[in-house]
Amino acid sequence: MAIAAPQIPLLTSPAARPIPKLMFRFFENLLRPTALPPDTPPPAVEQRWALLKFYLHFMRQSPGIIAALFAAGLAVALLDTTIPVFIGRVAALVAAKTPKTLLHDAGDQLLLMAAVILIIRPAALLLQYLVTNQAIAPGMTNLIRWQGHWHVVRQSWTFFQNDFAGRIANRVMQTGPALRDSVVQSINAVWYIIAYGGSAILLLARVDWHLAIPIMIWFVFYAALLAVFVPRARARSQIMSEVRSTLTGRIVDSYTNILTVKLFARAQDEDRFVVEAVDDHTRTYQRQLRLVTLFTFTLVMLNSAMIVGTATLAILAWTAGRVPLATVATALPLAWQIANVSNTVASNIAGIFENVGLVMDGMRSIAIPRQMADPPDAVPLRLTTGAIAFEHVEFDYGRLPRAAESAEIITRPAVLHDLNLSIAAGERLGLIGRSGAGKSTLVNLLLKFYEPGAGRILIDGQDLANISQESLRAQIGMVTQDTSLLHRSIRDNLRYGRPDATEAEIIAAAARAHALDFIEDLEDWKGRRGFDAHVGERGVKLSGGQRQRIAIARVILKDAPILVLDEATSALDSEVEAAIQEQLDDLMQGRTVIAIAHRLSTIARMDRLAVMDAGRIIEEGTHSALLARQGVYAALWRRQSGGFLAEAG
Repeated sequence: MAIAAPQIPLLTSPAARPIPKLMFRFFENLLRPTALPPDTPPPAVEQRWALLKFYLHFMRQSPGIIAALFAAGLAVALLDTTIPVFIGRVAALVAAKTPKTLLHDAGDQLLLMAAVILIIRPAALLLQYLVTNQAIAPGMTNLIRWQGHWHVVRQSWTFFQNDFAGRIANRVMQTGPALRDSVVQSINAVWYIIAYGGSAILLLARVDWHLAIPIMIWFVFYAALLAVFVPRARARSQIMSEVRSTLTGRIVDSYTNILTVKLFARAQDEDRFVVEAVDDHTRTYQRQLRLVTLFTFTLVMLNSAMIVGTATLAILAWTAGRVPLATVATALPLAWQIANVSNTVASNIAGIFENVGLVMDGMRSIAIPRQMADPPDAVPLRLTTGAIAFEHVEFDYGRLPRAAESAEIITRPAVLHDLNLSIAAGERLGLIGRSGAGKSTLVNLLLKFYEPGAGRILIDGQDLANISQESLRAQIGMVTQDTSLLHRSIRDNLRYGRPDATEAEIIAAAARAHALDFIEDLEDWKGRRGFDAHVGERGVKLSGGQRQRIAIARVILKDAPILVLDEATSALDSEVEAAIQEQLDDLMQGRTVIAIAHRLSTIARMDRLAVMDAGRIIEEGTHSALLARQGVYAALWRRQSGGFLAEAG
C-alpha cells in the first residue's frame, strides 16, 4: 500500500500558494501512465526467471523514479537509526552535566540533533512520500494497467473465448497496484533491516562486542525464519490469487448472463456455482493465514529474546563498568526499534508475497505470447477489386494452425475439407448450409480470426498469411447475427464504423438503416437522449431488432469494399426487413458480398449461391439453376417452413 502522506500545511500568501502545487506536479509528471509499451513485450510466463523479468520490464521504464525511491528509503532508514543514538547521547549529557551548564556546554549538540529531527528527517520523509505517492502510486500503477490492457486487447479472439472476461479484466486491474506495492515494500524492508540491524551491530560492537551478540544471533534466526516461511508464503499466495480470480470470474459470469439466469429460474444453481468458489477461496485464505499467524508468533518470540538478551548484557556490562550509561540508553531503544521494524517488515513480507501472487496470476493474462500475431514481414492489404479465393483450405479448431502435428491429431475430422471457392470482384455470393456446415468458420478464416491448417486464402491475389490483420479488417464490413454493442452512446457505437464521420453522415446512416425513429425517442437512465443515450452493457437497453439496425447503420457508415452479412436481418420483423433489404441491396452494389442466411428467400437473389455441407462446397450456381438441378438446394428450398431453412433432414 502507498505510504500515507503527512498533512503539510500550505502557505496562504498568494505568492507562496503555487509552490506546493508545482512540487506535486513535478513528481506527478515524472511518469506518463499512457506511454506506449516498449518494442519488447512482457516476458512469456513460461520463461525462466519470468517473474523477475516481468518486474524489470516495467521498472526499466522509470529508472529515475526507482533510483529516487532507493535513495529516499536509505536516507529515511539511516536517519531513523540516529534517534536511539540521540536518546543515548541526551541521557549521557543529562547525567554528565548540571542543569545550569547543560545548554551552555552541549547546546550545539542539542541543536544539531533537533535540526536532524525537525528538518532533515522530515525532508527525507517528504521526498519518500512524494516519490511513492505522487510518482509511483498513480503513475506506475496505471502504466502497468494500461500496457497490460494494450497487450491483452491485441490477443486473438480465441484467447477471450477460453477465459472469463471478468477474470481477465480483474488480472489487468490488480497487477498494477500489486507490482507497485511489492516493489515499494521490498525496497523499504531491505533498507530498514540493513540500516537498523547493521547500524545497531556497529554502534554496540564499537563499545563492547558482547552487546552485539544478541542482535547477530537474531539476524541468523531471522534469516532462517524467512528461509522457511517465505517459499511457503509465496506458493500459497499464488494459489490464493488463482482462487480469487476464479471467484471473480464466476461472479462476473453470472452478472453477464443474468437474463439467462432469470429466464431459466436458476438463481439457486448460480448460488451453488459461486458458493463452490467462495468455499475454495475461504479454505485457501485460512491456510494462508495459518502460515501468517505461525510466522508472526515465531517472530514475536525471537524479538522478545533479542530485546531481553540485549538489555541483560547491556546492564551487566554497565554494572561491570565496561560501558557508560549512554550505551545502555542507546542499546535498549535500538533493540526495541529493530523489533518494531522486524514486525513491520514481517507484515510487509506477507503483503509482498500476496502481491507477488497477484502479479503471478496477472501474468497468466498479460505475459502471454500473442496468439495469431502478424508475422514480422506482414504488409497492408492493397485492395483493388475485392476478388476472394479459398484454395484447398482445411481447418480444424483442435489443430495448431500451420504447425506440425502428430498423426493422431491429423486423423481428427476437420471443419473444412479441401475447400475451394472463388468470389469474383463485385460478386454477391449467398452461402447456404445447416448449422455446423462450416459457413461461419469460412468467414472467420477470411477475417483472420483463425489461420487455415492447410491451403490459403487470397484477396486480389494477396495471401492473407502475409497481410496485417488491421488492414484486412478495415476493408471488410460485417453484420453478425448476434450483435453486441459497446456500453457507450448511440453516436459512439455508430462512429465505430468510421471515427471521422460527421454528424450529418451519422444521421444519414441511421436513417438508411431505419433506426432514426427509435433513436430519437431513446432516453437512458441519466436523462441523455437520442444519439447521446447510452445503450447498456452489450446493448441490453435495446431490442434485438434495434441492435441489428444499429449494426447495419455502422456498416453503412464504414462503407467497406467487402461486405459480410451473417444473418444480418434475422432479428428484424418482416416489414422492417423488407424496408432495410432495399438499403442493403443498394449497399451491396459494386461490393464483393458474402451473405449467410437460413431464410433462403433473403439470399435467393444473390448473383450466385454456394451450398455447404460438412465443410465442403457441394453445389454452386444461381437460384434458378440450382432449382433446375433438383439437388440439395432444391430439396432445402422445398423443405422451407415460412421461408427458413429446416434443420432436420
